[in-house]
Amino acid sequence: QVRLVESGGGLVQAGGSLRLSCVASGSIFRINAMGWYRQAPGARRELVADITTGGSSIYADSVKGRFTISRDNAKNTVYLQMNSLKPEDTAVYYCNADLYGSDQILAPYWGQGTQVTVSS
Repeated sequence: QVRLVESGGGLVQAGGSLRLSCVASGSIFRINAMGWYRQAPGARRELVADITTGGSSIYADSVKGRFTISRDNAKNTVYLQMNSLKPEDTAVYYCNADLYGSDQILAPYWGQGTQVTVSS
């Protein structure tokens, strides 16, 4: 069973920083892209950042220049460094990975989410 487990969320004041981590474990053959999504109350889940195995990354316009995504392939881990946080960043943040399981099938997997709350 493949699992993604996030950590690092919490409550922070505007202008502060948080670092999220996500570790993938289980019957994994190969991980392709990994990323972070978020969902605010009443809103659609949206892409925050995504990174390939080679380190190429993309960001939502709203977080460019403030957030940095990175990964450690040897540890099956993806990170999201969040700086200059704004109240608009408040959301549940979900880790995502496109990976091949032991069955050789490529499929998306999701973590259960971690709450990030930014106060004014």
